[in-house]
Amino acid sequence: MSTLPIGMGGVGGGAAAGGEFDNTGHHQGRREPLVLNMTTFGEVTRTVCRVTEAKRPPLAWYVAFAISTMLVGVLGVCVLYLIATGVGVWGLNNPVMWAFDITNFVFWIGIGHAGTLISAILFLFRQKWRTGINRFAEAMTIFAVMCAGIFPAIHVGRVWVVYWLFPIPNQMEMWPQFRSPLLWDVFAVSTYFTVSLLFWFAGMVPDLATLRDRATTKFRQFAYGLFALGWRGSNRHWHRYERAYLLLAALSTPLVLSVHSVVSFDFATSQLPGWHTTIFPPYFVAGAIFSGFAMVVTLAVPAREMFGLKNLITLRHLDNMNKIILVTGCMVGYAYAMEFFIAWYSGAIYEKFAFVNRAFGQYWWAYWIMVSCNVITPQLFWFKAIRTSIPLMFILSLFVNVGMWFERYVIIVTSLANDFLPTSWDRFEPTWVDIGTMLGAFGLFFTLFLLFCRFLPMIAMAEVKAVMPEADPHHGGHAGHGHAAGGSHA
Repeated sequence: MSTLPIGMGGVGGGAAAGGEFDNTGHHQGRREPLVLNMTTFGEVTRTVCRVTEAKRPPLAWYVAFAISTMLVGVLGVCVLYLIATGVGVWGLNNPVMWAFDITNFVFWIGIGHAGTLISAILFLFRQKWRTGINRFAEAMTIFAVMCAGIFPAIHVGRVWVVYWLFPIPNQMEMWPQFRSPLLWDVFAVSTYFTVSLLFWFAGMVPDLATLRDRATTKFRQFAYGLFALGWRGSNRHWHRYERAYLLLAALSTPLVLSVHSVVSFDFATSQLPGWHTTIFPPYFVAGAIFSGFAMVVTLAVPAREMFGLKNLITLRHLDNMNKIILVTGCMVGYAYAMEFFIAWYSGAIYEKFAFVNRAFGQYWWAYWIMVSCNVITPQLFWFKAIRTSIPLMFILSLFVNVGMWFERYVIIVTSLANDFLPTSWDRFEPTWVDIGTMLGAFGLFFTLFLLFCRFLPMIAMAEVKAVMPEADPHHGGHAGHGHAAGGSHA
């Protein structure tokens, strides 16, 4: 019989859920349970596995997949055209040498932060409400970092020599310039991707074993069995799994803070007004968590509807995420205000002009879209009726994602377009290649996410079971009740 992970709440799981259940499974207190309308492990297993085992996914999945794959085709065309022709096909000019490419890079790195935070930091703090959303949030991290990695590779111009960025011998005997923050990005992002990928895969091993044991075809048995790594659910397996999961969580936690701080150094270490400020590292981290959680809500709302997961991704999960969006949105708004204060208090005329120009210059429209979406929109989450309204939270999460993209656009383009000398000023206008590459990155992200939902367990079954009252060894008057129904067999 499979056993539950002790560290994940297997022993005393009912009590670990915040005192919400007694030993008979009845709800105590006012907080909603994390799992609704399910009393056995078998029900959780069937609900999650039904998504991957179904012969045909819902019609909405086909529609979304068709649209996203078309956008991936647009991305391929734009990237090939860029490589064949040169970066001049973008709307770059003499002062604005960075624009959509770095805007998209910073945006996607930020999107990837919520997955690691939900999985690692909330796990270390033993926040049980993470269990319903952590799996697809982790997947979102992997796919977002993959989308982000495209832009540093293609913006260098000569893509075929991008390996010069890495400290490996080459025919030119070139070595990376380790004093450049652009190189720090290479190591920070690659480390973040590697640890996040291991963390995501390690957490899936017990669930892949469950899919292997339930598989009805040889191919599915082989595919899931290969990645299940011989998992049998023994006590020794759970012990090793918990140690590895805890270690990876501890490694991932500082990466949440460090990776986007390193990305912010691309700007903060320069001398350009609007960039040269020490507030960028904490400001970028708060903004990354802000946009990341908004994207999790954006994905969770249609996914729970499309795949019938409302009992596992409950309003309590969504409400908690909306509270984090509210908190981080307030942090971002505070950072906006502090930028203006720092510019005024510094007495530097160029710094003052940079921020006044952002609000009232040629890009005023982008600045006020940013402020409206990132500062005003999250304040609506003070009201519980809005935090628990599915249509409203979905719309507001879209606004937040739009606002965070414009934040990066405003920081990069307005600072470059109007620098020290008015004679060198120019206006950036995106071309069809800029827009197509941006839309194509979204298409790649949603294509990967839809494939993940279709073929892999998008809910962490083992962790969800650990916070159910049945995980209590005394539940129902006897230990181990229902374990065989939901796990892999010895």
